[in-house]
Amino acid sequence: MKQSIAHMALVVRDYDEAIDFYVNKLRFELVEDTHQPEQDKRWVIVRPRGSGETSLLLARASTPHQETFIGNQAGGRVFLFLSTDDFQRDYAALREAGVTFVREPKQASYGTVAVFEDLYGNLWDLVQLTDGRQ
Repeated sequence: MKQSIAHMALVVRDYDEAIDFYVNKLRFELVEDTHQPEQDKRWVIVRPRGSGETSLLLARASTPHQETFIGNQAGGRVFLFLSTDDFQRDYAALREAGVTFVREPKQASYGTVAVFEDLYGNLWDLVQLTDGRQ
């Protein structure tokens, strides 16, 4: 049996501002942006370039309760991990694009890592893992 996580929902305030951040700052690819008229929603999928695996479903908050989770999907912990094959290249590109880093790069036993915020304040690790790590 083979299973995988296809999409992870990320609660956002606005589809277009989220697309702008993920596509223009993080350099993700926009896989799909389809209006679903029966629910007045959009099915918006983004993923890192070169990745055919897990993607993000940008899910606009549709209730006041859902809005309380925008930017705090993991209770202040690092929420997502963006793995790279060239840490210095991607770190420099993200800084140049205006992405805010809250922890500067450091060497750890598992690789090189820095923590950045997405447009809503969710924390991400940018990480280049040591060979053999996943």
